[in-house]
Amino acid sequence: MLEEVECWLARRSWSAADRPMERLLAARAAEAGRGSVSVVLPALNEEATVGGIVATIRRELMEKVRLVDELVVIDSGSTDATAEVAREAGARVVHRDAILPRIPAVPGKGEVLWRSLLVTGGDIVCFIDADLKDFSADFVSGIVGPLLTEPDVQFVKAMYDRPFGDTTGQGGRVTELVARPLLNLHWPQLAGFVQPLGGEYAMRRSLLERLPFPVGYGVELGLLVDALHTVGLDALAQVDVGVRKHRHQDGQALGRMAAAIYRTAQLRLSRGHLIRPVLTQFERGENGFVPRTHAVDTEERPPMCEIQEYVSRRAA
Repeated sequence: MLEEVECWLARRSWSAADRPMERLLAARAAEAGRGSVSVVLPALNEEATVGGIVATIRRELMEKVRLVDELVVIDSGSTDATAEVAREAGARVVHRDAILPRIPAVPGKGEVLWRSLLVTGGDIVCFIDADLKDFSADFVSGIVGPLLTEPDVQFVKAMYDRPFGDTTGQGGRVTELVARPLLNLHWPQLAGFVQPLGGEYAMRRSLLERLPFPVGYGVELGLLVDALHTVGLDALAQVDVGVRKHRHQDGQALGRMAAAIYRTAQLRLSRGHLIRPVLTQFERGENGFVPRTHAVDTEERPPMCEIQEYVSRRAA
């Protein structure tokens, strides 16, 4: 590990317990209205978990104390009761396709996160995945905290243990097999991030609006790498929030995720184009193995500060 990264780990890695709520509220008050916080949950068919997450954030961080100013669920086309459950729990729910209709939406998590900037107003934007189990408000307050108390910090990722079933520390398979090797080999300054692909992170809007967004699974890696090149390592940080439990995907879904992440890295390394942006996987059928070919996400959305509707909205 680079000496620079060892120093960064000591300087920019914290625990959620390092910043009690009283300190966060005092820091917010000192910002004189410049530290508003928006929490965004991208959701697709998460009716089993989204309501509990929304209810916890609303109760602990909007009603008991005023740390969060707005809580928005972006529904990316759920066919279950995700939108209804989230709305009943206290979130504002916006459908992906209703945001910036001039540009037709494409499937993908990054697409939803990018569009969320148009329907939120916070100076700090906090993203939380909607499939978390045993959710704690520390996931939000922990990663928002450094942005309120450390003026030089612009991007904070959550770090946590990820159990796989009953086995401790075996979650995050794509992280260990794809993302961590890529980062260590090509962006060694980012080797200190415990969960580089984690879906829980907070950023200053002034940075988010300057970054391109891969539309799919590569969004977390893309934002992290581009943030490093835009603001430098010392503006990035991570906070330990304990344990993250969520619904694990099957091996083939992880393969598609890995391909998208590799493509995101490849584009940033070469700024070129893939010759054949598809991934073929195999499933056993009645007569042997059957190939199934899937497109790999190859589209990225431009920085939001280049979108006229966003510029006009922010100027109003």
